[in-house]
Amino acid sequence: MWWFQQGLSFLPVALVVWSAASFVFSYITAIVLHHVDPLVPYISDTGTIPPERCLFGIMLNISAFLGMATMYVRYKQVYALNPEKSKIIKLNKIGLTLGLMSCFGLCVIANFQKCILYYVHVVGACLTFGVGAVYMLVQTVLSYLMQPEVHSKDIFWIRLTMLLWCCSSIVSMFVSSVVLYSGLYGMNLVQKLHWDPQEKGYTAHIISTVSEWSLAFSFLSFFLTYIRDFQKISLRAVVSLHGQTLYNTPQGFATDEQTLLTAGSI
Repeated sequence: MWWFQQGLSFLPVALVVWSAASFVFSYITAIVLHHVDPLVPYISDTGTIPPERCLFGIMLNISAFLGMATMYVRYKQVYALNPEKSKIIKLNKIGLTLGLMSCFGLCVIANFQKCILYYVHVVGACLTFGVGAVYMLVQTVLSYLMQPEVHSKDIFWIRLTMLLWCCSSIVSMFVSSVVLYSGLYGMNLVQKLHWDPQEKGYTAHIISTVSEWSLAFSFLSFFLTYIRDFQKISLRAVVSLHGQTLYNTPQGFATDEQTLLTAGSI
């Protein structure tokens, strides 16, 4: 059995691989069609113009679904490991709520492009990255509370490193974006897809775009830390029937009616 076949470890693997592929494929398509500059465009800019916009949207929607599934499994695992610790249970519920909000934000980003509905796109980005960063914080705190009984200290330090990486990327992106869109370098920069290195504001633009890519991959790296944990969990659905048929009639009548239908009497 391969390592990604153990337990539910395929979920975080699929989330990371699919999400990274959605960024890379839309980037390559946009570059080949000369819709954006090759040197570190905004991720959103690579999904602005058809056909890459269609690819970007559908792949991110699937990423949002995989994210929801991954976060739900993480929630169930933490609850099963700490059934009597009220503090951990409360934080775990908060984490699930934040995670689902972040996934909803990813759907907003996928379906409301930056150059069409900018403010809605920004709301989606805030939900995805802002709320997502708080989700990472909650999971890091949970990792701290569960060590060393449930897992080693190493996983806590790794997740803390990913969280600090994420926060530094957010700060860098926020500061550079505020400087870039302050009006000092022109208006309507939201619609601008091509930049000349000699233009004013180019440095702030590059810092902002690099920070966005760094932020995205800090999230993906954080979910990679779930792989080992997910190798030790599996979920199953229990089917509970409320009757032997799907009819509202008594059992005997239902059987007779089925016989008639089978015989072709009607």
